[in-house]
Parts: sequence; C-alpha cells; structure tokens
Amino acid sequence: MRSNAWIRWVHRWLSIVFTMAVIANFVAMGLGEPPPWIVDAPLPPLFVLMFTGLYMFAVHYAIRWRGLKA
Repeated sequence: MRSNAWIRWVHRWLSIVFTMAVIANFVAMGLGEPPPWIVDAPLPPLFVLMFTGLYMFAVHYAIRWRGLKA
C-alpha cells in the first residue's frame, strides 16, 4: 500500500474511533460525573487526525504547486 493510501486509511479509521469516543463521552456525562479517562479518550485520536489531515491537505497543494495532476 502506498504511503498516501495508508495515511488516508489511518485517517478514516481514526475518525470512526474518535466519533465513538465522543459518543461514549456524552453518554458517560449523561449518567453522572465521568471518570477522567473517558473525558480524555477522544484526545489521542484527535491529535493523530490533525496531523494526518494536515498532511493530506499539504500533499494536495504540493501536487498542485508542482503542476502535476491530482
């Protein structure tokens, strides 16, 4: 698998993990005071999503800047 395809695959699956962590966070808050590990659970996937998203954004414009077809 090419690195660009791998980055997209990681980004896609981490978005699912992040969404599930946010849903679990809201459910836990609805049941009372959630433990800190549930509140902080969305942060690691969010940081990785930020870096993979920035990479994909930069690659798109780098290809355009070089005059190659995306």
